[in-house]
Amino acid sequence: MDITLLYFEDCPSWKVADERLALIAAERGDVTVTRRLVATPEDAERVGFLGSPSIQIDGVDLFAEPGAHVGLACRRYPVPGGHEGAPTLDQLRGALADG
Repeated sequence: MDITLLYFEDCPSWKVADERLALIAAERGDVTVTRRLVATPEDAERVGFLGSPSIQIDGVDLFAEPGAHVGLACRRYPVPGGHEGAPTLDQLRGALADG
């Protein structure tokens, strides 16, 4: 399974998502993670970037919400107890099991 982690440098949360995806890749031999820097608004439009970090499989955002906007912004994910800048390990595992 090929996962793409889309990010932009000014958002520190992509590093948290990267660490969590690395843990999942270590658990599962079928997971490969590719990091893709999104540097311009044009890049964001081209790849459907819903904020940093975004996690895609085959160009589909695993956590897209209705009405989400494309653009260079830090993203917030609903997690148990509030919001964080990256999905939890359990949320990632669940999304990948469903994907």
